[in-house]
Amino acid sequence: MIEGIGRQLLFSLDPETAHGLSIAALRCGLPVGRAATADQRLVVTVAGIRFPNPLGMAAGYDKNAEVPDALLRLGFGWAETGTVTPFAQTGNAPPRVFRLTQDSAVINRLGFNNEGHDAAARRLEARLGKSGIIGANIGANKDSSDRAQDYVLGVRRFSPLVSYLTVNISSPNTPGLRSMQARDALADLLARVGEARTALPVEDQRPIFLKIAPDLSMADLEDVAAEVTANRIDGIIVSNTTIAREGLKSRVHANEIGGLSGRPLFAQSTAVLARMRKLVGPRLALVGVGGVDSAETALEKIRAGADLVQLYTGMIYAGPALPGRIVTDMSRTLDREKVQSVTQLRDSRLAHWAAQPI
Repeated sequence: MIEGIGRQLLFSLDPETAHGLSIAALRCGLPVGRAATADQRLVVTVAGIRFPNPLGMAAGYDKNAEVPDALLRLGFGWAETGTVTPFAQTGNAPPRVFRLTQDSAVINRLGFNNEGHDAAARRLEARLGKSGIIGANIGANKDSSDRAQDYVLGVRRFSPLVSYLTVNISSPNTPGLRSMQARDALADLLARVGEARTALPVEDQRPIFLKIAPDLSMADLEDVAAEVTANRIDGIIVSNTTIAREGLKSRVHANEIGGLSGRPLFAQSTAVLARMRKLVGPRLALVGVGGVDSAETALEKIRAGADLVQLYTGMIYAGPALPGRIVTDMSRTLDREKVQSVTQLRDSRLAHWAAQPI
């Protein structure tokens, strides 16, 4: 009942104001959720990192690294801050976030609004020595003359402060950014990012993930897989928001420009995930994102080839108790299916999802 009242109050506000209030509540330490009991069967080790459970908070919520530890207390096994760019930028003009309530979805065209490297780095420096897996999602400024260099700067700045880094070239809200997924541009970017990591002291070198769009063709996915492998990138996050609009129930806001996230993205992003698993083989870390709002959808991502999963939009509609509930229900599913480790479920429906259209 309390969750329902909280949602009604937040949904009476515009989405960005509601988001700001939720960040403020977490920053103040208000009891807005409850973590699930630790379960060793949910531990996943990939890219040299031991995740206490496979559920993470996706980038976009805590853009400026204000509340990563509070997110962990909600039940997430890990949290990804950002997207953060070298210099602060305001992003696109409002209104720029739209709820599609009939679809449990959101369209956003924020445009990497954030406070810049310095502000996020100061907050992450302040938590050094604390436990918990925190990642930094790095991006490029809209007006940058050398976007690949912006990612190099992100690697240098945040590697000593986080557990891993995500190179985000898949947002549809920065003009031209997605063109960096084309093979030649991607090869140059990943080579430069890899060189920047290698130049760091060994103790500061971190796993690097690449976040891709769900709107890529099969040929594009093949190119991404080839370049990720060639440049020894540690994993791929599948996927960012989509520019597709098929099958939406909502009439209001459905045609707004921006990236669509939430429940309608589940099937498309899961099919892309499975195809990517087929391309990269069993060893590379894959993170499934898009439409995760329950233990069932989270575990289906794993069955389709994901090692880890992330959510964001699902929590907008279900509230801050969602991550704890998902993790608890994951444990119950393992009980019911008599499975000793969540990793045993990976790829069990790979063939099914890889055969779905993208």
